[in-house]
Amino acid sequence: MNIRRSNERGHADHGWLNSYHTFSFANYYDPDWMGYSNLRVINEDRIKPGMGFGEHAHRDMEIISYVLEGDLAHRDSMGNVKGIPPGEVQRMSAGSGVVHSEFNHAEGQTTHFLQIWIESNKTGIKPEYSQEAYSEAEKRGRLVQVIKPYEQAASADNARAINIHADASLWVGLFDGAESLERDLSSAHKYYLHIARGSVVVNGEQLNAGDAAMFDGETHLSLKNGQQAEVLLFELSK
Repeated sequence: MNIRRSNERGHADHGWLNSYHTFSFANYYDPDWMGYSNLRVINEDRIKPGMGFGEHAHRDMEIISYVLEGDLAHRDSMGNVKGIPPGEVQRMSAGSGVVHSEFNHAEGQTTHFLQIWIESNKTGIKPEYSQEAYSEAEKRGRLVQVIKPYEQAASADNARAINIHADASLWVGLFDGAESLERDLSSAHKYYLHIARGSVVVNGEQLNAGDAAMFDGETHLSLKNGQQAEVLLFELSK
């Protein structure tokens, strides 16, 4: 297990946008941090009320938005006009090309969210959009799968997971007090654990908001002693 602390990330404060970059992005460049496996971007963004990202284009990337606080207003060239509140996961497959905008429409409140990019295993395909809500009760004391590869068979455990064109899965969970988790990890994958907020002990190491742990060859994951922790676990290609 390798750990990267929150203060080791790139940082940009634009006034209307306060952003931390886990991997190289925009003006932040570090050749040692261009991504992890097929996980290319995790930006922790805070957008002031009434502000946001104007229309811009993407292609051949699986883009996931995970809102922690506030509300994110999404509009795209596929005709989707959506609000993304906390607890909902949005996925946009940019495919052959899509134009979209994202704004904070939460009156008087900062919108705090994670912008995630995963490299697609297909290029030039028709763009796609998905959005799904997951309750706090579903995530409490466990990891619930919210993203899965199209190739993964459906089951009772991933019935509502959103499909993406990538060898990648995402689980999210909430841990506080006595809530804990023990989980086996597959040697066929790499794993990336991001602490979105709070703190939790991961395989014996204390991790706080913005910290991350990377696993390559580790066979077990332990989460204990959470303090209002919200975590995201990515299973990625080897």
